[in-house]
Amino acid sequence: VGSDSRANGGVPQDGTEGSRADSIMVLHKASNGQASLTSLPRDTYVEIPGYDDDKINSAYSYGQAPLLVQTAERLTGLTMDHYVEVGMGGVTRMVDAVGGIDVCLDYDVDDHDSSLVWDTSKGTCQTVDGDKALAYSRMRKSDPLGDIGRTMRQRQVVSKVVGKAVSVSTFVNPFKQRKLVGSVAKNLTTDKDTGIMGMREAAFGLREVMGKGGLMGAPPIASLNYRVGGQSAVALDTKAVDGFFEKMKNGTLTSADFYQGPGGPVG
Repeated sequence: VGSDSRANGGVPQDGTEGSRADSIMVLHKASNGQASLTSLPRDTYVEIPGYDDDKINSAYSYGQAPLLVQTAERLTGLTMDHYVEVGMGGVTRMVDAVGGIDVCLDYDVDDHDSSLVWDTSKGTCQTVDGDKALAYSRMRKSDPLGDIGRTMRQRQVVSKVVGKAVSVSTFVNPFKQRKLVGSVAKNLTTDKDTGIMGMREAAFGLREVMGKGGLMGAPPIASLNYRVGGQSAVALDTKAVDGFFEKMKNGTLTSADFYQGPGGPVG
């Protein structure tokens, strides 16, 4: 879970109070070994236990991590064994702890809300520090795919950070190891049962799923502009979503099961 909390710095203070879950991903490893990473768009309209139906990130606002986990479990039919959360400042510091990351975007951006400025004349793929990686992860309004595009970039940032964290260059450099471990300890919030071995297992699971041919994306979506009470939400495809999560549980997902988008596959 990526929180938009301003409490620990890393983003210009804009008066926004409280916190919401702006990035929600489910990392699952089936009993047959199949790993998958599914982004649940923050505006996904779902049943929230004890409340009216609402956008999934509202569960975090109503009841923080416990209610968000309950909501995700009800939606997916899975039991969430572990929980990891990072705030905005944590994203910045984690990226800086691994020495920056390479990310790609093939169009120019000057987005006020996220502070992202992207000039493709400098290359569609660029090396960014923590501040720019955060802006890259937050940008939504200038993305042709909106929140779906943002979830793709968020997965890209996670992939790059994890890839460098478990790289040979990190393991053989004691200074890099200490800096990374210290950053993990300071910037990630986990459930009480997720120790260092659980984090290591999650890191290697993420590396596996984000490799070539990895299974990741959003669940089947019926509408990206589902109107509820005058607001826009994301409506999942009720005819396909239960089967999607059943396949996830059984380890039989394919790339074709993820949301394909109006113009083709969405990676």
